[in-house]
Amino acid sequence: MLRNPPVLSVKNLHVAFGSVEAVHGLSFDIHRGETLALVGESGSGKSATALSILRLIEREGGRITEGSIRLATSQDPDTTVDLASLAPAALRKIRGDRIAMVFQEPMTSLNPVMTIGAQLGETLMLHRGLRGRAAREAARAALARVRIPEPERRLDQYPHELSGGLRQRVMIAMALVCEPDVLIADEPTTALDVTTQAEILELIEGLQRKLGMAVLFITHDLGVVSEIADRVLVLKDGDLIEEGRKSDLFAAPQSDYARELLAATPRLGDGAPAPLADPEPVLQLRDIVTSYGGGGPFSRKAPVTAVRGVSLTLGRGETLGLVGESGCGKSSLARTVMRLVDPVSGEVDLLGSQIEALDHKALKAHRAKIQMVFQDPYAALNPRMMVRDLVTEPAYLHGMVPDGGRAAMARDLLERVSLPADAENRYAHQFSGGQRQRLCIARALSVSPQIIVADEAVSALDVSTARRVTDLMARIQREEGVSFLFISHDIAVVERVSHRIAVMYEGEIVELGEAAQVLHAPRHAYTRRLLAAVPRVNTNMTFAGDASEAHAPRAHVPS
Repeated sequence: MLRNPPVLSVKNLHVAFGSVEAVHGLSFDIHRGETLALVGESGSGKSATALSILRLIEREGGRITEGSIRLATSQDPDTTVDLASLAPAALRKIRGDRIAMVFQEPMTSLNPVMTIGAQLGETLMLHRGLRGRAAREAARAALARVRIPEPERRLDQYPHELSGGLRQRVMIAMALVCEPDVLIADEPTTALDVTTQAEILELIEGLQRKLGMAVLFITHDLGVVSEIADRVLVLKDGDLIEEGRKSDLFAAPQSDYARELLAATPRLGDGAPAPLADPEPVLQLRDIVTSYGGGGPFSRKAPVTAVRGVSLTLGRGETLGLVGESGCGKSSLARTVMRLVDPVSGEVDLLGSQIEALDHKALKAHRAKIQMVFQDPYAALNPRMMVRDLVTEPAYLHGMVPDGGRAAMARDLLERVSLPADAENRYAHQFSGGQRQRLCIARALSVSPQIIVADEAVSALDVSTARRVTDLMARIQREEGVSFLFISHDIAVVERVSHRIAVMYEGEIVELGEAAQVLHAPRHAYTRRLLAAVPRVNTNMTFAGDASEAHAPRAHVPS
């Protein structure tokens, strides 16, 4: 058997932020053509490890205090260079060329004032010396390789002109334009809907087979790990808890922590809540049409219709799940329900009042009955306000603070979402992502709403944190009879929390029914397409072959 030395070898890596050590002596190897998954909860050290490999950790306020990160040279796989001790000038020659990274959020990674072609051209000029027409043709070929339609036209577009899925493809094109030996993918599909996620995973796998890359895939989604990984490392609080072949981890995890992660991972088919028996309607939508743009009477731009004739009913104490791809109109419908945008036509009946007809004063009073929890809790919380003021702000604005004052109300709200009372004197940045989402829920509860609109409220959270947040929502629903409009692209999570499910496609509801019926006996072809794209956690795997033979091609998503 031919010897296969690792292309990347990390030994005894220690990473610290100030006096706090985030990674404790981590060691692993990655071989050419292999996919190694790095999994764990938020704060486990996954991203710190990735940033350390690229030596970007210093820009984030961290530093490598001990250990080596050895990358095999392109000329001789037995000769290595230690990235941990490399000078900045030498590192710049390697980053983007021999080793590259795809980040979670492309909109914050791409330069908003540079065209796609110019950003690809920078890498080609630095590492390949290409300029002018040669650089443009290489950039166009890079976009075509990641299957971006009309690649020539995209070169002159800016990031904001592309969808989330296309921006992520641009990030992959930039990472692969120099055909690196190692690709680091840090949560590259977390914010994507299931069909776009399936396309991105298939794309990475196909390019890996073609180029023979080693891939370090960082994710908290064990369904994705089940489909893409050869080996898995499980991290917790900076420590390596378990490592081994994917098949061994899913079939017989050795650590309690790995078993907890698997138990917290939602699986399609685990079961949905039983439908409620004829609940009283608290929200009724009738033929809602919502459009954007148009630019005024002298604009040539036609308005874009995001919601097309949607009718839905939400019952008291019910959770209605709303699923669909990015751009299908889910968030536009949520904003219409909240009257953050006005519908072009149709009616929104909230507890017997048509909110599109309310004036400003009446609308403000009515908004106490319906609150919203957004996807990004950090962006939704004012960083300058203490928690005491954050969670009681809606109640304060509506004149609903009790005689005991905001501090007493804050302590009660924090207790209801299982946060310590002394959290009232802290700021949002001092909490984890899951804790910040609990703060958002506490803030929504401050006005005792009858409806909460949760728009991708757990999509960016790791599986165990997301499980705790959805369990919290279920408890609040049981105890207080709150209704939820639960919007998510994670269909397994939607199944776990929803009594009924509505499937949205290009602004329309194409299927609506009891959760079990929609997910296990879908009637519409689009619903079947969504379900086919959901990653499955397979705990009865068989595995054969070495890293070079690790993957069969992913099945194409049916249309």
